[in-house]
Amino acid sequence: MKEKAQRGTLKKVLRYIKKYRAFVGLSVLLAAVTVAGTLYIPILTGQAVDLIIGPGQVDFGGILSLLLRAGVVMGVSALSQWVMNLCNNHVTYRVVRDIRNEAFRKLQALPLSYIDSHPTGEVVSRVIADVDQFADGLLMGFTQLFSGVITILGTLLFMLSVNVAITLVVVFITPVSLLAAAFIAKRTYAMFHLQSRVRGEQTGFIEEMIEGQRVVQAFGQEKAAQEKFGEINARLESCSLRAIFFSSITNPSTRFVNSLVYTGVGVAGALSVIGGGLTVGKLSCFLSYANQYTKPFNEISGVVTELQNALACAGRVFALIEEPPQAPEPPDARVLGEAQGRVGAQHVYFSYRPRQPLIEDFHLQVEPGQRVAIVGPTGCGKTTIINLLMRFYDVDRGAITVDGEDIRHITRGSLRKNYGMVLQDTWLKRGTIAENIAYGKPDASREEVIEAAKAAHAHSFIKRLPKGYDTPIGEGAENLSQGQKQLLCIARVMLSLPPMLILDEATSSIDTRTESRIQRAFQKMMKGRTSFIVAHRLSTIRDADVILVMRDGHIIEQGSHAGLLQKGGFYAELYNSQFERT
Repeated sequence: MKEKAQRGTLKKVLRYIKKYRAFVGLSVLLAAVTVAGTLYIPILTGQAVDLIIGPGQVDFGGILSLLLRAGVVMGVSALSQWVMNLCNNHVTYRVVRDIRNEAFRKLQALPLSYIDSHPTGEVVSRVIADVDQFADGLLMGFTQLFSGVITILGTLLFMLSVNVAITLVVVFITPVSLLAAAFIAKRTYAMFHLQSRVRGEQTGFIEEMIEGQRVVQAFGQEKAAQEKFGEINARLESCSLRAIFFSSITNPSTRFVNSLVYTGVGVAGALSVIGGGLTVGKLSCFLSYANQYTKPFNEISGVVTELQNALACAGRVFALIEEPPQAPEPPDARVLGEAQGRVGAQHVYFSYRPRQPLIEDFHLQVEPGQRVAIVGPTGCGKTTIINLLMRFYDVDRGAITVDGEDIRHITRGSLRKNYGMVLQDTWLKRGTIAENIAYGKPDASREEVIEAAKAAHAHSFIKRLPKGYDTPIGEGAENLSQGQKQLLCIARVMLSLPPMLILDEATSSIDTRTESRIQRAFQKMMKGRTSFIVAHRLSTIRDADVILVMRDGHIIEQGSHAGLLQKGGFYAELYNSQFERT
């Protein structure tokens, strides 16, 4: 099963390499030139040895000619090797670029369920660390595998041209090295694959701890985090040591074979010289070939180990690339223009896990311009409704409609363009303040950006920043408070002002004074726009046209604020409990 997976991964890698087959072919040709030059040097050396017959019997003219010829051959070999390395680098890093681009494209096309169910660090590890490991193995494979194979074949041909009998001695000992390489290869792939997987787990844990460092310290969980990291690190150590152990026996085993070959050639060659079948110069040539012949086996065995690691890493990246994307748009999917804002849900059923029902037989009808508040205890399905409205997830049964049309028959891009969304969890990209506000409308003018910031009550704090709207925001926007981040996210929606709005605890991180201003801005913004407001603070939704009270995936109450209070049901209980606590 592992061998089948390995072969499958290798075929996929070769498909990427096929695009650059011209460079691969040139690399093989240059490797042949390099090897031919390297193998020709021992012949010249042997001829030079035979020109040194004894004291006073040295052909200096002949030796000088051989030295000049050797210099030219070495120069050509060095140039060929340099260009070959350029070709190998070109192929390797373009293949890596293509794989990484495809992996990132797949991340953009994956359903939200995949992102929700996989740790961020583990996904990052696949796209970054695993691809880097694959690049290192592939580059070594190109550089040494071609040269090694050609060296073995070329050396055999040269040795056969000099002496067949001694060449057969070399050939008979060779399978020992091949058996050693095969033994190592079978055991290293699974271990390197496990190493890669545990490394991804470690990356994910580190990222999680860095992001939540304040919470970890606030709850005094540093020791527990260290223990967990130590446990992961110990597993990584264990599988790494096993992988390295088997890969490290490559060198000693192949060197042992090298010694066997060299000894065999030396003994057979010496006997041949004594019998007059071989000159001393040709014996020195043969001994040189014996070294050159066995050296590639040593290198190729090392390459095989690295390729095992590379294929294991590539397999994890390909597993990501081959993840099923989100359901494709139907061929007749309509591009939604400016929506009127009539939203409905008919007999909607949905669950994140098949055997754990969440939303069951959900009904909803919202008229254009209505403000709909969704309230209820944690886990009742409020955010899930938002995910379904935006088509981050598709319903299992039933239908959600916009302007009377099933949203599954509308392109996702055009549907989401008609929604403006402010979430409790803020997200800002690396860039300037102005670029983040204009994220949904990149062509907005600076004046429009400033007006949106003023409407969101963000203008005053932005002007106090070192460079105002051109202040750069780093990764995670650590130079801003949580409330300031949320104001920027609100300004982002204020700028684009689509016909439908989703506010999911949009003012949860804002102080009470600013919240009252934002609420007034929201009232202005929501006028004439269909709005969905998810709120825990029920005092912020008194003016909603319709309040949906959810519990266990069902709407159990529906009506206005005053009507629901008068009814004295679950909503009244929630509302009164909040004020009792205060």
